[in-house]
Amino acid sequence: MLDFVRPNILRMRGYEPGEQPQEGSVIKLNTNENPYPPSPRVLEALRQAIHGDRLRKYPDPQGRQFRETAARIFDVPPEAILIANGSDDALTIITRALVPENGEVCFPSPSYPLYETLAAIQGAACHILRFTAEGDLPAETVPRRVHLTYIPNPNSPTGTVVPRGRLQGWPTPLVIDEAYADFAEENYLHLPLKNERVIVTRSLSKSYSLAGIRFGFAVACPELTRQLYKVKDSYNCDALSLIAATAAIEDQEHMRQNVARLRATRQRVSVHLRQLGFLVPESHANFVWCVHRAHPARWLYEQLKARGILVRYLRYPETEGLRITIGTDAEMDRLLDELRRIV
Repeated sequence: MLDFVRPNILRMRGYEPGEQPQEGSVIKLNTNENPYPPSPRVLEALRQAIHGDRLRKYPDPQGRQFRETAARIFDVPPEAILIANGSDDALTIITRALVPENGEVCFPSPSYPLYETLAAIQGAACHILRFTAEGDLPAETVPRRVHLTYIPNPNSPTGTVVPRGRLQGWPTPLVIDEAYADFAEENYLHLPLKNERVIVTRSLSKSYSLAGIRFGFAVACPELTRQLYKVKDSYNCDALSLIAATAAIEDQEHMRQNVARLRATRQRVSVHLRQLGFLVPESHANFVWCVHRAHPARWLYEQLKARGILVRYLRYPETEGLRITIGTDAEMDRLLDELRRIV
């Protein structure tokens, strides 16, 4: 049955997104959405677009206005920027362009499950890197024949970052997935301009509060970016997402204020979680990774869900735990109160 479908597609499991309840009142701390609204400039730009004639026309397939704005703000050439329907789309485009069928990819574990899904679509073999106790990655163990390495930095689900400089001389073509970089102290956004084998991907879902818009971008050397544009869908970013993304990045002060609030809440919540018996590594993202000393993660997830609080339960070959998005102070206080009753 369905013998006309590629065998590797039939075998693969597929990526499973976090729960997205559409009804009921739950505290949603499972998919790393920003609890605070986007910049007012975004709402105003969308209002103007809706009342104009932008919706009847195709969007700019090159996203020139966004690229020129991003180039000015992030100090990179506009020719180095690839627009994408979320950073997942950028990862898909890069994989399609660089990884041949039956190729080889590399990524760490625990990390973002989508990397394995993208590899499976290409029928690619996977080499798994294990983080050291210090959060480092053994680059010397990566086979030189690997076509692409994905490294999320900060990492999901742990929120940790690799030591500074570790990624600069990586032995294979490298994607640095910086979906959470705005919550960290450092980033690699300019490394692709010095190393043509490096690509950095970014998302506007987290720090810019635009998860519902679906917009991301990548930075690569201009010649590589030109090749990636051959692979992307013709109109992969709709008119409203381009307008919203451009308005959002123009308001850097709004983004930084929201990030500062979340970082302060993250620090406070981490202290309380450790007092409740959780092992919580220092996070550089808008979530924390929690493993309890006494109670199974799955059981804790179910207990919280029964109390109207959604967190993300994740299981890997080497560990399992809860990834908890940082919400508002009121939401996190409710979470801590329920955990005190549970544990």
